[in-house]
Amino acid sequence: MSEEDKEIDVGGRPSDFKEEFTEQAYKLCLLGATDKDLADFFLVCEATINNWKKSKEGFLESIRAGKRVADMEVAESLFNGARDRIVPKQQAFKVKEVSYNEKGQRVERETVQVVTLEEFLPGDFRNQQYWTKNRSPENWKDKQEVDHKSTDGTMSPRTTTIKFSKGSVGDGSSGGRTNDK
Repeated sequence: MSEEDKEIDVGGRPSDFKEEFTEQAYKLCLLGATDKDLADFFLVCEATINNWKKSKEGFLESIRAGKRVADMEVAESLFNGARDRIVPKQQAFKVKEVSYNEKGQRVERETVQVVTLEEFLPGDFRNQQYWTKNRSPENWKDKQEVDHKSTDGTMSPRTTTIKFSKGSVGDGSSGGRTNDK
């Protein structure tokens, strides 16, 4: 073995990586695959997937791109599911035509017609709840935090002074009220 060959040899067994894995990883991530799913598909461990991300050109970028597209589609679906919407719906109707022939006899003819209607679909509550909690958590928390501390930072109750004026309740007078029966 020459000196140049010794510098190139990195040791260990050859990589199982094939160039087509980059495109396959992208497509799998479009379907929602995780790194664990990729490892199962390529028959390697998850650590190998992480090594390929670092060492194989384009592999990490393909995974990121596939996951980004999948996440955007799910986010769009979540958003659309949270909104009220009107969708077209086709419905078949039986139409009966009644006429009279030259002899005065009643003639009935039935046909089926397909009509496009608009159907109102309210937004899904779970989607709305998920969306609002994640977009504006400070306004949509399940748990409300109440500050029980006084202005001086302690938990001690504040003292309140109440002053009564003449003729008010507590000074022995009737407080302006009479006990007439």
